[in-house]
Amino acid sequence: MSAQQQPTNKPSPAGSITSSDHAGADSKTGTGKDVRDAVPPTAPALATQQTQRMEAALGDAILRFLRIRKGPKAEEYDLDAIATQPSIWDSENLEEYKEAYIHPQWENKEAFDPSFRWTWREERQVRRKVDWKIMVWCCVMFAALNIDRNNINNAVSDDMLPDLGLTRGDYENLGQTISRVGFLVAELPSQLISKRIGPDLWIPIQICLFSTVSGLQFFLKGRASFLATRYLIATFQGGFIPDTILYLSYWYTGTSLPIRLAWFWMSSQIVDIGVGFAAVGLLSMRGILGYEGWRWMFLIEGCFTFSVGLLSFFFMPQCPARTKSWWNPKGYFKEKEVKIIVNSVIRDDPQKGGMYNRQGLSVRQIWECSKDYDMWPLYVLGLLFGLPKYPVNQYLTLSFRGLGFNVIQTNLLSIPNIVGSSITMLLITALSELVNNRSFVSMAEDAWLLPCFVALIALPDPISPWAYFAIATVLLSFPYTHPIQVAWTSRNAGSVQNRTVSASLYNMWVQVSGMIGANIYQSNDAPRYFKANKGLLVICIWMCVVQYPFTFFYYRWRNNQKAKIWDAMSPEEQHNYRTNTTDVGNKRLDFRFAT
Repeated sequence: MSAQQQPTNKPSPAGSITSSDHAGADSKTGTGKDVRDAVPPTAPALATQQTQRMEAALGDAILRFLRIRKGPKAEEYDLDAIATQPSIWDSENLEEYKEAYIHPQWENKEAFDPSFRWTWREERQVRRKVDWKIMVWCCVMFAALNIDRNNINNAVSDDMLPDLGLTRGDYENLGQTISRVGFLVAELPSQLISKRIGPDLWIPIQICLFSTVSGLQFFLKGRASFLATRYLIATFQGGFIPDTILYLSYWYTGTSLPIRLAWFWMSSQIVDIGVGFAAVGLLSMRGILGYEGWRWMFLIEGCFTFSVGLLSFFFMPQCPARTKSWWNPKGYFKEKEVKIIVNSVIRDDPQKGGMYNRQGLSVRQIWECSKDYDMWPLYVLGLLFGLPKYPVNQYLTLSFRGLGFNVIQTNLLSIPNIVGSSITMLLITALSELVNNRSFVSMAEDAWLLPCFVALIALPDPISPWAYFAIATVLLSFPYTHPIQVAWTSRNAGSVQNRTVSASLYNMWVQVSGMIGANIYQSNDAPRYFKANKGLLVICIWMCVVQYPFTFFYYRWRNNQKAKIWDAMSPEEQHNYRTNTTDVGNKRLDFRFAT
């Protein structure tokens, strides 16, 4: 089949869609004419109507594995069909839209070509290459962050607290709160630095900084040095996640990003499993040269993560169009592959060309983004959705030790819930894209936690050690919906500058949630924490009955508001609006919120 032909009887490859959130990028224009009719005559045809939306291959595989979907699979896909999705870039008013949407210094401008077409086979090959070259290393960097952020849990199982003369309150309440404050304070400044110098430079610097402090925990002397390192590690890690997500948005479309973010967070879960096994060996080094095992663990793991930071300077290209360097003169991608990446992303979201990645944000821009009331429902979710899980997770290793498990048993028993959460997180993210819904799918996390808190409250005191292990393991195997909500925030931001600020603000509210969670379990409620668990149960009920449904209906209402005005416009009025409006990001009438 030639590149010009359209598939008539074979669907396109599942999981390869790139649909825009803009009404103006739909397959129909305001006149009711198919957008392909407006394509310049020199440009090949676009993907056909039946290939503009399709479910993820992973989602279909999961449904079949769970026996929810049965019957024969879809017919063989035509990989040589055109994959280029309809967009505003196929309009007759191309030059005006370029002026309105594309920044003159946008780093990918040279690869942007509205007449460029590619096939599903080519897109699939390029996506796999991006996954290996870009996504895998982002997962490695995130793994490094989580090693230095979470190895404190393994350290306290090796009697770190009595070794330093610390109380449980110093670790559980004060230490965790100070750590969250560090994250909170650094989130927005980190994003601003990243936007000014580029995430490809700032993220490696961050890793080198926090890994250095982490390794220096080998020399901890007491309470003051413990609290100082907790704060510094968190401060240098602050902003890492939104920085990385902003970086990934340069490479992936809105529909391709969520499942990648699931793998991104899954790398965190996988490294927690590895760290758990490594801790068994590293903590057994107690006595070597007269030092405790937890000191050796901090030093060795800090050296490893520092090496990841150094390598990141070489493995993170600036953008798809600029992957060549003195050590890699050929770059990561061929010219055609670069054009596929750039054009698929800009067709999916034209506003991604509105800023370049060395362009800082002004105080006024930050303030305007902070006032965006359409993002506030997502910030509320960031504050509340994960609150119930924090206390149980934070106290897990200490609870196991208190129930009589030894150091090795405690570290090994903390692994099963990580495996379970990794699996459920991947399943829930695939389900979200499969049903094209975020609000009710994200509710699954709190719905999962709810019966577990009922069990913690209902079981008699004292609780059996193995009964607590079973409940805690099931509870912490919850389907982690944070990747869905992060991608949701990115998608609903609507512009690069709003995406930069909203990612930080969302994560700041998540850190506030962690600060609150670090202080929910109090010593006067120990050891079963009945009062605290009843409060956490109420939060789970609130999220399922009120907060998530409200968010869904709010975004539906906003979309209906915009559609009513937009559909009442004539084609000429719509064109005039696109080229002359002062509305930006998600305030544009041709923008639609994901629900």
